[in-house]
Amino acid sequence: MPRILLIDDDEQLGPPLAAYFARFELQLEQALRPSDGLARLARGGFDAAILDVMLPEMDGFALCRAIRRDSDIPLVMLTARGEVMDRVVGLELGADDYLPKPFEPRELVARVQTVLRRRGAAPGPEAGARLLFEGGLEIDPATRGVRRAGQPVELTGTEFDLLLLLAREPGKVFGRDDILNHLRGHEAELYTRAVDIVVSRLRKKLEPLDCIKTLRNAGYALALRQQGGAPA
Repeated sequence: MPRILLIDDDEQLGPPLAAYFARFELQLEQALRPSDGLARLARGGFDAAILDVMLPEMDGFALCRAIRRDSDIPLVMLTARGEVMDRVVGLELGADDYLPKPFEPRELVARVQTVLRRRGAAPGPEAGARLLFEGGLEIDPATRGVRRAGQPVELTGTEFDLLLLLAREPGKVFGRDDILNHLRGHEAELYTRAVDIVVSRLRKKLEPLDCIKTLRNAGYALALRQQGGAPA
């Protein structure tokens, strides 16, 4: 049963939410303080985490940054008032998804199931074949690993899925809405700025490779030649 860590200082939220999550075979545990949450995550054993933005000790953004220094665990942020700026900041720091408060428990379960599914999705056709590109970029769909010039590149689940989507068809332009539909995996408000943020994070991690090109008013494409394949 997947273990989910909720980091939220509302003591009344955890128990009923845990009971609801159990109906979907998800084990939810709560940490009331960021320090406790970080300690639990460091011990391992969790498959995803849910972070509130408004927390004691440090806010959810600082907590997200601290987690991302050591882990690529899927993160869902609960954004106060659902403000766009909260979403932008959370995604820029490496969150995989967001949900405005107040929220319906079923919607939160759906978001968590989506990030878990992306992380542990069953391999599809050709999933075992590594993708090799000029510049030393190597993508292994089976292990969800990425290497650049022989060095591992740590990506979040969302970043990897975006890179794999582009790499499956190098040179093909994917529109922002198409990318969102692929990444989200469930009906949700379209938020095209989220795609730009994930692309920006991915570009930084793949530097000095200049591998993702932007086509104005069209979308994004992988701009590398696949080794042994056609030009990108």
